[in-house]
Amino acid sequence: MLGKRLYRWMPGLESLCNYRKEYFSHDIRAGLSVTAVALPVAIAYAELMGISAIIGLYACILPMFVYALFGTSRQLIIGPDAATCAVIAAAVTPLAFGNADVRWQLAIIMTLMTGIWCILASHFRLGAFADFLSRPILKGFINGVAITIMAGQITKVFGISGLPLELIERLIALPHKLLESHWPTMAMSAMTLLVLLSVRFLRPGWPAPLLAMLISTYVSWQFELNQYGIEIVGHMKDGLPIVPVPEFELGSIRDLVVPSINLAVISFVSFMITARSFASKNGYQVDADSELRALGIANIASSLSQGFAVSAASSRTAVNDALGGKTQMVSIISAITILLVLLFMTKFLSYIPLSSLGIVLIFSTWSLLGLKNIWAYRKRNRQAFILSTFTLVAVLLVGVIDGIGFAVLLGLLQFLRIIFRPSDQLLGVNEQGMIRSINQGNNIVPVDGIVMYRFNSPLTYFNAGYFKKRVLQHINSTSKRPEWLVIDATVSFTHDDVSVFAVLDELITELKRKRITLVLAGRSTELKNWIKQNKLRRSDEDLMVVPDLYFAIRLIQSKKQAEESLAE
Repeated sequence: MLGKRLYRWMPGLESLCNYRKEYFSHDIRAGLSVTAVALPVAIAYAELMGISAIIGLYACILPMFVYALFGTSRQLIIGPDAATCAVIAAAVTPLAFGNADVRWQLAIIMTLMTGIWCILASHFRLGAFADFLSRPILKGFINGVAITIMAGQITKVFGISGLPLELIERLIALPHKLLESHWPTMAMSAMTLLVLLSVRFLRPGWPAPLLAMLISTYVSWQFELNQYGIEIVGHMKDGLPIVPVPEFELGSIRDLVVPSINLAVISFVSFMITARSFASKNGYQVDADSELRALGIANIASSLSQGFAVSAASSRTAVNDALGGKTQMVSIISAITILLVLLFMTKFLSYIPLSSLGIVLIFSTWSLLGLKNIWAYRKRNRQAFILSTFTLVAVLLVGVIDGIGFAVLLGLLQFLRIIFRPSDQLLGVNEQGMIRSINQGNNIVPVDGIVMYRFNSPLTYFNAGYFKKRVLQHINSTSKRPEWLVIDATVSFTHDDVSVFAVLDELITELKRKRITLVLAGRSTELKNWIKQNKLRRSDEDLMVVPDLYFAIRLIQSKKQAEESLAE
């Protein structure tokens, strides 16, 4: 019993306890390859946030161990991610006033808060909110983040300074500043880019970022390039992290509440997209609430090890899957390897040129760009195109935090508009007697004497009035006044709402004046209970509740036949 509870809380532990020896060769190969990709990217993301490069390694080790125990995905690799790092940097940079230690401390606190939000959401089983950010919003956001990151690396790549922090102002000032470029720094950037492109072209399966970083770092170390004005990462302490005493006002924590909620939502959405896609590919399911809890615990673990927020690392997950990683043992092997680098190789890492990190970041971020995908929405779904484009522009113009806030707000307004004013259809039957929507040009015809109507949204207090209006409009537009109005109740009557049944009572009264009987088809058991609870005292001449649309048609036709027989 205890074992089952433990496995339910720690799904990965069960997999590790039942580990099959034949998986180890696959997992160790995948684990070392994941490390090869994770090392340069983690260091680069730390530099992106303006904190010590070594902190990128802190954010890898303990979270990977934790997810191996608490996660339900077999392939997913957790670690620093471009979008999460961009959100953290946007939130903490204004509060740090240029102090790198304060920026680090605030990043730790924001990561801790993010983890707590995720665990609370998991406790209340809010894993379904993985779909809260729609794909168009996420695509626009990721593209905006990618462009922002690449623009932010310009100063490192060209060895210039003094560019504004804001993207638009930075791009405007760039042409004049390029004349002040530092040629040795540009040469190092060009060499790093050449290595990246050569490896990608000649040996696509090799870890291009790692090889580029190793070569550039070796050259920097061998020839002491910092004496030529090429900036390097600089001294990094060996061993495990020690965070300085906090140097910020406690009031700053309040300013991180909303950004940390934004970060939790963004992290989990991208996290679940990656987890679900690889689970589907490999033929298993992941549990959203368990994944939400695992993400929260991993972020808390990262904060306790003085790291920053983590999410699903899609590129490292893809490497793991491509090399045949079978279980979360891959994460454990990778975490141990990164720990060994942290303990014994930090002196060598201190010679990494910042320009090389900038090129690696641009190279890695380039894969996030998907402007073609956004453009493809233009033909497929105009609303999605507008939402995705708005998100992209908002992120570029007002920044990551405010941009995603505006995008979510627009998405909610679009959703509310659909709920407030949903589409609707009149229904008829085809030659085979199947009920279908009546559209211009098709062969679906209405049933004589019956208006069948479908309202494509759950009825609630804010759209019930519109529902009544549309029903009456359809009835008044018919050439011959019907005797029966049949409503597909399965779609629209989903819950007991006092306002909805008050409007329904008004509609029945209107229809009675027109000598039309209302028939609600579907959810008959629930509807009868709700009608009774809302005290709608109506006879069968005013309101009938039947199991489905086909039953309604047969019942009406039977009544007509009975009336015709009596008339004869």
